[in-house]
Amino acid sequence: MINESALLESKTLRSSVLNRTDVLDRVKALSLLPDGMHVTTAMVAAYFNVGLKAIESVVVDHREELEASGYRVLAGTELTSFKEVCGIRSRSRSLALYPRRAVLNVAMLLRDSEVARQVRVYLLDMEYLARTQPVENPVHTAPLSLDDRIDQRITRILGKTVVPMFNALIETSGEHRRELIALRAGVQRIERRLHQHHARLERLEGTRDDRPAGGVMASMDAMNGRTFEQHIATLLRRDGCTDVVVQGGHGDRGVDITGRTAGGRRPVVQCKRFAPYLDITSPDVQKFVGAAKVLYSAEVALFVATCPFTRDAVRIAAETGITAVHRGLLEEWSSGEPLKVLE
Repeated sequence: MINESALLESKTLRSSVLNRTDVLDRVKALSLLPDGMHVTTAMVAAYFNVGLKAIESVVVDHREELEASGYRVLAGTELTSFKEVCGIRSRSRSLALYPRRAVLNVAMLLRDSEVARQVRVYLLDMEYLARTQPVENPVHTAPLSLDDRIDQRITRILGKTVVPMFNALIETSGEHRRELIALRAGVQRIERRLHQHHARLERLEGTRDDRPAGGVMASMDAMNGRTFEQHIATLLRRDGCTDVVVQGGHGDRGVDITGRTAGGRRPVVQCKRFAPYLDITSPDVQKFVGAAKVLYSAEVALFVATCPFTRDAVRIAAETGITAVHRGLLEEWSSGEPLKVLE
């Protein structure tokens, strides 16, 4: 097994594990700026429980490596635009930004931080498991833990015993029919949640050989518009939606996907696969509001984009009941985190 000192000393080794940014949130929640993609030097220092000088020293010693991981410094008009988007009130003439990959890179370079050490240990454990699991069908050939066996047994009982029992009772009961239907719906929601839980664990803890080198968002950045819509439709189905229809293209009237949530509400979705340096603007959101609310009478409206939303766009979305799924939230959703508005 690779030891921690090797990770601290080897740039090649660090580069080989930079895609495992999910370990950051497993050790400690990493708060992001409103763009959903970056953190500042102060936020990095707070995450690792160290002073600003400790982070700045790492940057001075390893700037080239960190820049390869996405670290950059904004100035001039670029900084002004970024401050407006994120609502940052600062008179500084420059601003250092770190994406999640750069934060993970700092964790592999920062020696005097207990949080950084925990990230390295967790990262090495994940790598060791990935390297030692069988190559063929690793998820299914690995022995199940006690919790996994219990969850699978509960799922089997719910699906093959409890739900059929409710079906039979509903058919023969008149007085309590409504209550029984509500109970059956609750049991089915629990069953779907267990399936989602297993799927998420497999994605997070399984080997990542099937994932492009650049990670989840790099995969979506490489998609065309139609493929991206199909990807979002898959996420909707994973979170319990039914009757999901992809209708994007000419004549879609401003809505790309429709469906039905597990609770019976009607969701509509607008998908925009834009370059990460572009923005969703307020006119984009306003146009979708009209289509979602007027033409489709949507009860749940999602504007999903591979880029950030401007501050005005976020405000209008909040005021009109639109859920803005920006790049950062989209990454979490695609990595297995259920979208709460669909519950």
